[in-house]
Amino acid sequence: MFSAAIKALEDIFAPRIRTVLWKSIGLTVLLFIGILVGLEVLISIMAAFPWPWLETILAIATGLGLFAAFFFLMAPVTAVFAGLFLDEIAEKVEMRDYPNEPIGKPISLAIGLMISLQFGLLVLVVNLFLLPTLFFGIGIFLMAMANAYLLGREYFTMVAMRHMPVRDAHAMRKYYMGRIFAAGLIPAGLSMIPILNILVPIFSTAYFVHIVKTIQREN
Repeated sequence: MFSAAIKALEDIFAPRIRTVLWKSIGLTVLLFIGILVGLEVLISIMAAFPWPWLETILAIATGLGLFAAFFFLMAPVTAVFAGLFLDEIAEKVEMRDYPNEPIGKPISLAIGLMISLQFGLLVLVVNLFLLPTLFFGIGIFLMAMANAYLLGREYFTMVAMRHMPVRDAHAMRKYYMGRIFAAGLIPAGLSMIPILNILVPIFSTAYFVHIVKTIQREN
């Protein structure tokens, strides 16, 4: 798991992958700018109402909104971006680190985006549901566990689908469920660290390429 993480870090800064890295970072930043602009517009509209007590609520909501945008929304953003970059990144990683092994077959863009949007929505709902637990001191732990499971499940399945039928990819994921969950703790943890979390989409793809390859070699 840790060796796969180290290899993934080396991969994402490799010359042939650097272009994808900048595209991933650029789109992530643009998405968050869009979120912030949307929050500002919403707040300006609500601030027009002549109720003093609303200012306090808006101040609290703004703080929580910005905190959530930069801290908690990276996990669902990561899930969505998987469908955009996974094939391109996975192919470059496989060519760089496994030159003597067959390159995986690209996933249909429509299928990849559909899976990513479904998982992105699921991750968003789960994180919003767990958000109140932050006030009980266990929120970070619960979110890390939930995101480790969800991100590990998505990235492993999508990478595995490049090398085997969908049914076999799901069967492998279920068989190695515990191992994949443990592997998912690393990208889940990174997704909660501001600034570093913008690297999560490309890191997770490279990381799970190594996880899938390791499991395939063991079988």
